[in-house]
Amino acid sequence: MKKIEAIIKPFKLDEVKEALQEIGLQGITVIEARGFGRQKGHTELYRGAEYVVDFLPKVKIEVIVDEPMVEKTIEAIMAAAQTGRIGDGKIFVSPIEDVIRIRTGERGPNAI
Repeated sequence: MKKIEAIIKPFKLDEVKEALQEIGLQGITVIEARGFGRQKGHTELYRGAEYVVDFLPKVKIEVIVDEPMVEKTIEAIMAAAQTGRIGDGKIFVSPIEDVIRIRTGERGPNAI
């Protein structure tokens, strides 16, 4: 099992969610986040004063998948989240040792 974390632009969330549902994923976790990479933020003008916005709004998606679904999941996220501009985000893949469904006590891939 793998944990796939994707940091994407907020306006791409619906497209990514639909792409993941199309490949058969049943559950995702979405977290509102703020951060920056190469974008380094930007400057804005507010009431005549210029200020720097260091942390840009992002969305973090987390999904746990069984091994055969890893590449399909990555491809679906990339296709739906890509704009071709700086700040499209990143995808991280980590191993998951175990998953336990609290309600039933199921473990492993059955608990996903």
